[in-house]
Amino acid sequence: MSWTLDDFDYPLPQELIAQAPLDRRTDSRLLQVGPPLADLRFSDLPTLLAPGDLLVFNDTRVIHARLFGTKATGGQVEVMVERPLGAHEALAQVRASKTPKPGSWLHLEGALDVEVIGRVGEFFHLRFPDGEDLVTLLERHGHLPLPPYIERAAGNTDESRYQTVFARNPGSVAAPTAGLHFDEALLARLAGQGVGSAFITLNVGAGTFQPVRVHDLSEHKMHTEAYFVPPATVDAIAATKAAGKRVVCVGTTSMRALESAARDGQLKAGNAESDLFILPGYHFNVADALITNFHLPKSTLLMLVSAFTGMDTIRNAYAHAIAERYRFFSYGDAMLLTRNPA
Repeated sequence: MSWTLDDFDYPLPQELIAQAPLDRRTDSRLLQVGPPLADLRFSDLPTLLAPGDLLVFNDTRVIHARLFGTKATGGQVEVMVERPLGAHEALAQVRASKTPKPGSWLHLEGALDVEVIGRVGEFFHLRFPDGEDLVTLLERHGHLPLPPYIERAAGNTDESRYQTVFARNPGSVAAPTAGLHFDEALLARLAGQGVGSAFITLNVGAGTFQPVRVHDLSEHKMHTEAYFVPPATVDAIAATKAAGKRVVCVGTTSMRALESAARDGQLKAGNAESDLFILPGYHFNVADALITNFHLPKSTLLMLVSAFTGMDTIRNAYAHAIAERYRFFSYGDAMLLTRNPA
């Protein structure tokens, strides 16, 4: 079947886009997508999982990827680091009134002189000062990059709440938001009832917020993101499957990493790049269930969850969530989806 962008549109009231986190991570609501649909709290998650099930988390950490400054000509510039390239270079989005040319310099945050090396597709290749490594420089001088639909600057609360409690590998410019609902107490409860945990690392790029610009989705080119699947995670998944239990991906980033690493049908450990574009009709090789937030209209993530649990199921779930005033997107509520065997 040929899919178009309009197939993945829905009307979302602006006031349902969550602008700030709740007081406690587990206070979020959780929609169990059936049938039937069940309105729960995220703290109810342990009642929905069985001993021997395996949760797979993305342990990436959001870096201070946004920087402001001026060009050598004095014009204002905003830089969003997309991906570090070694210790002192990066690919980045650069917003300025006029496109900076190769060989020009940007003066960022009143402290960093950054050279524009050239273009790589839609991104700029930048060289940062020698000395401290790039991530250290960004942590000191940069700003936490909240998503574009959060209409405020990042504050002190976001420094902790826009990170998962298990974040440890810096490299993302956006949080793996399904993981934001877990706190240490909930993780301990799950472990205490025999639910396993495993980790992958997928560094979320700014491309995750880029709109799909083609009507015919067969023409869409997916952005790439680096990921790592450890051997221990491959072993844990194999043991879970052998025991007849479920592999539950926490977030679409965990799912994309695992499905990318199992493209030929067998899950493989290692580092690689994912450009996997999942549309309805895709055959899932690893995930049995998915915990995820609600996604933007016409987004590739909405296409992914539609493929996972079925178009009609997702449409009904989103209509229910809107009617029941669920909170949407990064700081919003969550769903638990089960793979559609069809």
